[in-house]
Amino acid sequence: MVEFQFKQLIDGQWVEASNGKTWDLLNPATEESLGLMPFGGTDDVNAAIDAAARAFPAWSHKTPYERADILNKAAQWCRQNQDELGRISTEECGKPHREAKAEWGAAIGLLEWYAEECKRAYGRTIPSRKAGRRISVIYQPIGVVGTITAWNFPVYNASRAWAAALAAGCTVVGRPSEYTPRSMMAFAQALHEAGAPAGVVNLVNGEPDEIGQAMLNDKRLRKLHFTGSTRVGKLLLDGASRTMTHLSLELGGNAPVLIFPDVNVEQAAKNAVSFKLRNAGQVCIAPQRFYVHNRIAEEFIDRSVTIMQGLRLGNGLDAATDTGPMINERQRERVEAMVSDAAKAGAEVVVGGSRPANMPRGYFFEPTVVTNIAPEMGLYRDEIFGPVMPVIQFEDTDQALAMANSTDYGLAAYVQTNDLNTAIKVSEELEFGMVAINDWLPSTPEAPFGGIKQSGFDRECGEEGLYSYLEPKTVFIGEIPT
Repeated sequence: MVEFQFKQLIDGQWVEASNGKTWDLLNPATEESLGLMPFGGTDDVNAAIDAAARAFPAWSHKTPYERADILNKAAQWCRQNQDELGRISTEECGKPHREAKAEWGAAIGLLEWYAEECKRAYGRTIPSRKAGRRISVIYQPIGVVGTITAWNFPVYNASRAWAAALAAGCTVVGRPSEYTPRSMMAFAQALHEAGAPAGVVNLVNGEPDEIGQAMLNDKRLRKLHFTGSTRVGKLLLDGASRTMTHLSLELGGNAPVLIFPDVNVEQAAKNAVSFKLRNAGQVCIAPQRFYVHNRIAEEFIDRSVTIMQGLRLGNGLDAATDTGPMINERQRERVEAMVSDAAKAGAEVVVGGSRPANMPRGYFFEPTVVTNIAPEMGLYRDEIFGPVMPVIQFEDTDQALAMANSTDYGLAAYVQTNDLNTAIKVSEELEFGMVAINDWLPSTPEAPFGGIKQSGFDRECGEEGLYSYLEPKTVFIGEIPT
C-alpha cells in the first residue's frame, strides 16, 4: 500500500506551508472534511522557483532518453496505483470513480506519449545563400515553467503541461486548485518516486492570486501555463508584461453542438446526455449549446428528458452513481441562478432545474433540460459549467453556423451529421480550435488541444505541445573553406 504524501513538494522535500496555514478540504458529495492541506504563499513559491532554477541546468542537459525513463517510470507508478488514485480524485472532485480513473489513464497516456515525443525534437538545417556558410535551427528548453491548474480535471490539466514541459527539459513549479490539491500532490509524488531530481518537480498549494503574482514577478520563470476562467486569464496576460513571461492559456468554453436531421436521434440523445453530464457538466470542452434541427428537435428533447430522468445522482464512490455533485456551493448557486433567471425570462425548464429534495447534503443539482432559450439569456451567452442542457432549434446550416459562432469563446464545437458535405462545410466554418464530428471527446495526447478567441492561445498535447516548451535557436557558422 502506497503512503501518499499530501503536502507541498519543494526541492525534493515534502513540507508544510512556511506560514503554517492550512485549508480544510471538503468532499463535495458529503461536505465532510478530507483533512487539512498546507496553504502557503509567496515564500513557498519563491523557494520552489529557487529550487527549479537550480535544478534546470542539469535537467535540461540530460538526454531525452534519460528524461523519458523518468516519465515512463512515473506512468508505471500511476498505473499500479490507478484505482486508489481515482478514489483520491473522486473524494475531492466529486466525479464518479470510473471517470476519475479514466482521468488518471489520460495522465498516464500523456507521460508515455511525451516520453517518446521528446526524442523527436529534431531541429533542421537550412540551405544557405553563401557557399561558406551553414545555418541550422536547434530547439532548447524554455526554462522554469509555472502551472496554475483548475479543479475540474486536477490530474489531466496538470499532466498536459507537466509531461510536455519535463520532456522538453524544463523544470516545473505547480499550483493546484485549493479544492483538489491531493490529486496533483499524488501526480507530483509519481514523478518524485520515479526519480525526478530534487527541484525538477515542485508543488505549492496556496492563495491563487498571491502565488500567480509571485510567478509573474520572477523573471527566472520563463513560462506560465494557466487553466481556468477567461477573467483570470486576462489578468495574467496583463501581468505577464512585467517580465515578458510566455503564457499558455486554456480558458473558458461555450461549445455549440449542431445536430442535423440525418442522424440517429436516439443515439445522438444518449451520447449528448452522457457527455453533457460528464463531471456534472464541469468540463471546459463540455457540449453546451445544443442546436437541433427543427425536424427532430421534439424527439431529441423527449429522448434526452427520458434518459436524464433515469440517471442516479450520488457519491462518486458508489458504483451505481451516474453523475456526482458540483465542486462547491458557490458553483451550484451560480448554475441555479442561471436556470432561474432564464425561466423568469421565458425559458421552459423541461426537467430538473433544482436541487434534489432527497439529498440535503452534498452540492448536487438535478440534470436539466431547458428550451425556449433566447440569445440574451445567460444559459445561451455564458459558460454554464453545470449539468444543464439548453436546446435551441434551427432551420438550415447557415443559421446554425451563425448562431454557433456568435460567442466570444472558441474552444470546442461538436457536429452530428451523416452527410459528408455538411461535415466539411461546418468543420471549416466553425470558429473554434477543435471540432468533433460524430465524436464527443476531442482530447488525446497525440493531437493539439486548445482554443481561439477568448478561450485562450497556445496548444497543449501533440507535437505542438512539446514545442510550446522549447525555444528555437538559429545557429550561423561562417568562413567555412569551400
